Amino acid sequence: MAIVNMFEAKSSLSRLVDDVESGRESEIIIARSGRPAARLVPITSQPPVDRRIGVARGKFVLPDSIDAHNDAIAEMFYGKSE
Repeated sequence: MAIVNMFEAKSSLSRLVDDVESGRESEIIIARSGRPAARLVPITSQPPVDRRIGVARGKFVLPDSIDAHNDAIAEMFYGKSE
């Protein structure tokens, strides 16, 4: 674990990122006035992309008209109308 001051981190950020990406450093602590302020670590894996569109594709069949059975459904809820 390396500790670098803020000035060095600003002037050599690219090299520091390369160091953690390549595994030369497991993490780099960035200090401000000698006190740890931030930690630079590699991202080990990307979170899975949550794909919601089409998630139920092929799970059921839609009727040609969704209004074709409105009367039957209303009867189930309210009973037979007179």
